[in-house]
Amino acid sequence: MRVEDFDFDLPEERIALRPAEPRDAARLLVVHPGQPFADSVVSRLPEFLQPGDALVFNDTKVIPAQLFGFREREGSASRIEATLHMRAGPDRWRAFLRPAKRVREGERIRFGHDGNACFLGSLDATVAEKGEGGEALLVFDFSGPILDDAIRAAGHVPLPPYIASRRADDERDQTDYQTIYAREEGAVAAPTAGLHFTPELMRALDERGIERHFLTLHVGAGTFLPVKADDTEGHHMHAEIGHISAETAAALNAVRARGGHIVSVGTTSLRLLESAAAEDGALSAWSGSTDIFITPGYRFRAVDLLMTNFHLPRSTLFMLVSAFCGLETMRSAYAHAIAEKYRFYSYGDASLLFRAEPA
Repeated sequence: MRVEDFDFDLPEERIALRPAEPRDAARLLVVHPGQPFADSVVSRLPEFLQPGDALVFNDTKVIPAQLFGFREREGSASRIEATLHMRAGPDRWRAFLRPAKRVREGERIRFGHDGNACFLGSLDATVAEKGEGGEALLVFDFSGPILDDAIRAAGHVPLPPYIASRRADDERDQTDYQTIYAREEGAVAAPTAGLHFTPELMRALDERGIERHFLTLHVGAGTFLPVKADDTEGHHMHAEIGHISAETAAALNAVRARGGHIVSVGTTSLRLLESAAAEDGALSAWSGSTDIFITPGYRFRAVDLLMTNFHLPRSTLFMLVSAFCGLETMRSAYAHAIAEKYRFYSYGDASLLFRAEPA
């Protein structure tokens, strides 16, 4: 499909720079194809689900994956920004560099010189490889847990570009940009639909008889990359690492067998579930990387409902929700959200999408 088919106009003032307080006070647009839209709030989510349904959460934990440093060459220093996006070994990460054209393979970058302290005052890495689109393989002088500690000391919360371009990260973001159930370190972007959940909402879901299950997909910085191709077939998704336990797979299969719905909290949970599902929708334990790219025409196998935030024009995530509900339905839903002053993107409001029936 043409990428321009997924374009729409979004006023800049609709981009949320801070989350709602409390988190579950965010608005919730309920989209059921073929029915009128329903304007609600996240705290009322249990009302739209049935006892025996199951929510699937991504328990990945965001690390401070944005690093600032300098590349020195011939006595002069140039500022370099790196956003880590996938671990490639105990001492190495794949990262997006900016500006990337000025960096050569074999060069050294010294991170941790922007006021954040780390071991010996710096965190040094060698550019082992350069790829396309500003990607590079960084090999650090530290390894394993010591490297993890150094990144925590030197790194910044990797706010999405549409927020970072308007304000710097601060201490609030260390909490705001993390789900209350984050457990497995490794993400460089938050699974943002999960940011709306509070202990009070979790209790309400329990009282309603809604199950909770967890998987892990370490969200990469590739989620923020623009689609530069003119056609969706020309776009390549960056891989992300994920894991579904045998216990979670068995529990979700049991939910489906008794007629319950599988409700994915976020597109990251959905992408991993769909990567792991067999043709008949059955799930098994799964571990590895996925670069699944979901566009209209995709046949969903595992997920019945999707809770997700409002996404960028021409983005892979807007393509995914258009596949889930239908492109025209989502165009209308986003037009409604803009007109009704919903807040967009990572810190914005949410939608609850019912899957369109296959044609």
